[in-house]
Amino acid sequence: MAEFFTMFADMFSQLVSFVLHIDKHLFELVDAYGVFIYCILFFIVFCETGLVVTPFLPGDSLLFASGTLAGAGRMDLLLVMGTMLAAAILGDAVNYHVGKFIGPPVFEKNYRLLNKKHLRQAQEFYERHGGKAIIMARFVPIVRTFAPFVAGVATMHPGRFFLFNITGAVLWVCLLVPAGYFLANNDFVRNNFSLMIYAIILISVLPIVFEFVRAKIRSAKEAKNGNGA
Repeated sequence: MAEFFTMFADMFSQLVSFVLHIDKHLFELVDAYGVFIYCILFFIVFCETGLVVTPFLPGDSLLFASGTLAGAGRMDLLLVMGTMLAAAILGDAVNYHVGKFIGPPVFEKNYRLLNKKHLRQAQEFYERHGGKAIIMARFVPIVRTFAPFVAGVATMHPGRFFLFNITGAVLWVCLLVPAGYFLANNDFVRNNFSLMIYAIILISVLPIVFEFVRAKIRSAKEAKNGNGA
């Protein structure tokens, strides 16, 4: 058991290091794999959005960092955006159909690789915002991975999901990749890239913190009203 936790801690440490210094790692990947870097980017984004067992993969930071590499002339901007768009749309589509196939029993059965807490959070987010959750979730880590799955479980109409899926993907990619592209030659960004990644992560998790606090306040009010009754 100790060996497992040591291995897990080591993997987590490497993941954090990769995310915080993602620009350097991408430079190394571009040098090592050339044009195949687009396949690697596609695979990471597809898995982050399409597989409920990989919500820990970088999303926002990867898009921003890829934009900075395009801005530095190491990658093609249109190819980066096209790759990210395709991966995001296809990932959500696969996730939606898997959720639709498994159906509501997923909330009762115990799946070892499925984080029930994250699933419940995504379900609450979806119930609160409806179809718009698919668009909004693009900008919220973890929820981004589970939202299309929950939409499939809830049997959202495929045409409606398709519209929200494409809209969310376009907004997500067209905001973060160009942001990295146009800031690539900014001295502050170049010299403080890890700080920029911290800022992106912080901004990304703010909606989760807000929802958590609001849920706690709502629960406290309901408990108070119940005791008063």
